[in-house]
Amino acid sequence: MPQPFETLLTSDHCIKCNICTAACPVAAVTDRFSGPKAVGPQAERFHRPGTLTAEHTVEWCSGCGVCSLVCPHGVLVAEMNTIAKARLAERQGIPLRNRLLGRSERVGQLGSFFAPVSNLPIQNGTLRWLAEKLAGVSRNTAFPRFARPSFQTWFKNRGDPLSAGFRKVLYFHGCATNYYEPPVGKAAVKVLEQNGCRVIVGEQNCCGLPMQSNGEFRAARSYALANVRKLAPFVRDGYLVVGTSTSCTLALKHEYQSVLGLDGEDVRLVASNTYDLFEFLLLLESEGRLDTEFSELPERVAYHPPCQLKSHCIGHPAATILRQIPGVQVIESRAACCGVAGTYGLKAEKYQVARQVGSPLFREIEDALPSRVACDSETCRWWIAKHTGREVVHPVEILAEAYPG
Repeated sequence: MPQPFETLLTSDHCIKCNICTAACPVAAVTDRFSGPKAVGPQAERFHRPGTLTAEHTVEWCSGCGVCSLVCPHGVLVAEMNTIAKARLAERQGIPLRNRLLGRSERVGQLGSFFAPVSNLPIQNGTLRWLAEKLAGVSRNTAFPRFARPSFQTWFKNRGDPLSAGFRKVLYFHGCATNYYEPPVGKAAVKVLEQNGCRVIVGEQNCCGLPMQSNGEFRAARSYALANVRKLAPFVRDGYLVVGTSTSCTLALKHEYQSVLGLDGEDVRLVASNTYDLFEFLLLLESEGRLDTEFSELPERVAYHPPCQLKSHCIGHPAATILRQIPGVQVIESRAACCGVAGTYGLKAEKYQVARQVGSPLFREIEDALPSRVACDSETCRWWIAKHTGREVVHPVEILAEAYPG
């Protein structure tokens, strides 16, 4: 299995200061995880090809990325831990449950095609109990409902509103928007076109991150390479790739290279021309091109910047732009993580740990008394809604409401 050696070599910069472990939201609530330093850079120092060095406790790492963000010496701890998980998966095999959780695109395709009938099992307590007993998927976790038609179908059927915009954008919608949350994609298209962008939805597939998170590097690389092949020609034609799933855009910009070990001109080309949506909108603002003629929206919004967004190292652009809407009051979360971490909180044995990790955030939201909660990550939105009972939306949905028409 190819390895991203530059990532692994950053272990040499680790001075065992334990800042990563002190900041780790999982290690703070359970002793089942030895901590990011122990299973990452410390274990990597003793790794020899063909040997297994990762402790089994690395399976309890959620992959939130906080450890890499806080390391003062630039050690790619989270990325290293993800690679360690893949090594374990190679030796131990990957459970069927994890393979299913990693295939969000295939599940979405089937669920969306058969919706609304496919949503009935999600609402059935007995079937959810069986899923926990037979497959290890927590009966209590947050499941989104399948949507029909899909976002791609809506986009194809909307006619051809393409105009000669000053900026060409390929919208990377991701599996969640396509099969579960088409309104997010509709809002993104409205906002981009409002700001003079010519928007297309080019051929694309799942970013592969769910497979990567569950140790299936071979499959994740296959999906990653497919995306690079599909997206690179558009980038060469002058398009920027802009996405609303901050996890997907992080995969395109960072994970393909630092975790999956992909290299090559096209990989770097796609990475350097990919933007998270609000990151892109701030770019337009810096050029004096952002439309700020907003309608007034009198509401109090609790905003949680998810872990994957923080890993972009771009600040909190959604909060910056939402604050420009007259009447909108933004209360930013101080919590490190909501706990779900993609598919982590869906697993029966990890559900309670994920819930404990997210409890400070849930308390913050209750104390803020917001009219709505906003978050850039789909799995975080579903998880937060489940545990707070609040309406949780993508920030672009609020922004789209602020534009007339």
